[in-house]
Amino acid sequence: MRTIEILRSIFLNIASNKIRVFLTTLGVIIGTLTIIIVVGIGKGGEQAVQEQFKKLSAQTINIMKSRDYNQSKQLKLEDLASLEELSHVESAGAVIRASGDISYGSVTESVSIQGQTASLQDINNLNVLYGDFILDEDGAKRKRVIVLGYSLAELLFEEEVSEGIGQKVSVKGRKYEVVGVLSQEGDSGTGQSIDDSAIVPIKIAESYLAGRGTMLSFVAKAINIDSVQAAISEIEQYILEITETEGAYNIMDAGSRLTTALESANMMSNLLIGVAAVVLVVGGIGIMNVLLVSVRERTREIGILKSIGSKRQDIIKEFLLEAVIISLLGGFIGVVLSFITIPIVLYLGLLVVQSIEGIVLGLLFSVATGVFFGVYPAIKASKLKPIDALNYEG
Repeated sequence: MRTIEILRSIFLNIASNKIRVFLTTLGVIIGTLTIIIVVGIGKGGEQAVQEQFKKLSAQTINIMKSRDYNQSKQLKLEDLASLEELSHVESAGAVIRASGDISYGSVTESVSIQGQTASLQDINNLNVLYGDFILDEDGAKRKRVIVLGYSLAELLFEEEVSEGIGQKVSVKGRKYEVVGVLSQEGDSGTGQSIDDSAIVPIKIAESYLAGRGTMLSFVAKAINIDSVQAAISEIEQYILEITETEGAYNIMDAGSRLTTALESANMMSNLLIGVAAVVLVVGGIGIMNVLLVSVRERTREIGILKSIGSKRQDIIKEFLLEAVIISLLGGFIGVVLSFITIPIVLYLGLLVVQSIEGIVLGLLFSVATGVFFGVYPAIKASKLKPIDALNYEG
């Protein structure tokens, strides 16, 4: 049989069983749509992670005390000068985190408050939109000054952000002068947006805002990207000399944190693709069942085809092509529906990115489903003997 005749026979069979074919393709449609959305969620997750970490320099190294280390020998603010003297370290800073209510006029908001050294402006790529950043000498002189994240400044000053410079805000019962407002940054890579936070000199935070036992963290910046690992080794050695304990502090560079976050996003995406594949398997079983019914219904037709010279491979080709066409039809409908569904998902607040990879993967899965579940019915049909097929009474 010529391929054109086989295709004509397939389309005639599909046209005469529209409802059955549509119901058969539902599993493939849902499976393909699910795969496209899942890949889109994975791409969206990667995009969100990249956005989250873009403000951090790849040269940034975070130094945090291990949870199980509680000995008296710890890094102190005085150690910053020694850290900066390391040959592969360009600069170093420290941060202490607290929380509390900040008030201006009738507005009160509970916020994260960070005590920082001035060096963190450069290390964390913080841009000041209005005013100035804190200075280390502010803390030494016990000047209660504060820098506000953009969203927090908007909230306190009713969107007249620039007018906030020089105003006094109340934090835990004490007045602080607003000396600066940061540009809108988004997530800084710490899991919390600096836009909703406030920054004060670290010595002020230690004296007035941080509770006893509050953890002091350090951040270093390597001279360049190539020297990050060398800088980490130097820092580890320096900390070992101070604490006399292995693993007293966890040291991680921004690149490793980005890699870890991307791996987590990819793992979740792969898990969801596995779920979508299960849906396609269910759809494939439906295709196989329909084709097996079709083999039974078309037994006499198969007998006629064989009696007029059709070869076994022609019968296999016909049923296999029919399975692929049905699954491809479901795949294309799933792709079309994805262009309708993804904007709805985006509207609901979930970040999904429509991608060529998702569409191609969805179609490949649908074709593979058709081939895999079409093989058995095709082989069964091809094995029918002409005389038995012609005598079959369905």
